[in-house]
Amino acid sequence: MALLKKINSKATAAINTGFGSNNAAQGGRFINKDGVPNVEKKGVPFFERISWFHTLLQLSSTKFLLVILLFFLGINFIFACIYSLIGIEHLGGLSASNNLEKFGEAYFFSAQTFTTVGYGRINPTGLMASAVASLEALLGLLTFAIATGLFYARFSKPRAFLKFSDNALLAPYKDGLAIMLRIAPFKNNNLTDAEAKLTVGLTLEEDGKMVNRFFFLDLEYSQVNALTLSWTIVHPITESSPFFAFSKADFANTAGEIMVFVKAFDDMFSNTVVARSSYTLSEIVTGAKFLPMYHRNQQNNTTILDLEKLNAHEAVDISSRFEEVQKRSGN
Repeated sequence: MALLKKINSKATAAINTGFGSNNAAQGGRFINKDGVPNVEKKGVPFFERISWFHTLLQLSSTKFLLVILLFFLGINFIFACIYSLIGIEHLGGLSASNNLEKFGEAYFFSAQTFTTVGYGRINPTGLMASAVASLEALLGLLTFAIATGLFYARFSKPRAFLKFSDNALLAPYKDGLAIMLRIAPFKNNNLTDAEAKLTVGLTLEEDGKMVNRFFFLDLEYSQVNALTLSWTIVHPITESSPFFAFSKADFANTAGEIMVFVKAFDDMFSNTVVARSSYTLSEIVTGAKFLPMYHRNQQNNTTILDLEKLNAHEAVDISSRFEEVQKRSGN
């Protein structure tokens, strides 16, 4: 309750955040660092709560290609087993002498049928083998149509391609303090009309129980015309900030999370792209400031954005700033 009283009534409360106020029912952070909500859904069968389209689009490129490869190997193994059960003798043109080699021939016949390559050396004979081969060819056509659609969707999906700094900083700002975080584009896309919104969720004691309270954080600049270089998003700790009366101990001991929402317009896709991340209060470095991450080249005709310095910061003494803020807040 003491911490709740410290929060100035001028702080703008956020009501419709999409996250519940019951702290006892909420576990961990609200949003993971990669921007995905930290929620596990139960109550329906696994296959009903999974959208395979979304899952395959969200996989990394390596995992997506691995899924395609494993599916291709697995489906051909299944059909090779079916041909073996029907009888290898129903595949004409086999030249293998032992069972293992015959199974290998059936496997590669399946691969040729599935991809509709059909070299012609091996061919199905008999009704059952021909029917299975026809079914496999149809399945192959449908599968490759789906795979092609997924490849195109992954390739053409609008994405922000933004990196967030690993930590937020509690840094000097004018005559006071501010919470700062940094973002930067890491691809050769062009983002315009970028807008950022910050919401903080604090776990506070109210009437003897712990509850979640959410507040909007005012920004120095909530919009920029073009997101070409890095953008340091700054929340000045003024009287309207929920952090106005926070001490160093409050920042260290309070459970809370700053959720970051960024959207911008990608002129190549002619579409709005979004990016999300979050910082728990324990991930805020107290007494630090970001180091510059772009500079001129040697010929002084190009600006170099060094993405390796996205998280680069140095320690600064903010003790006097804390004392000044405490005096202004009356604590």
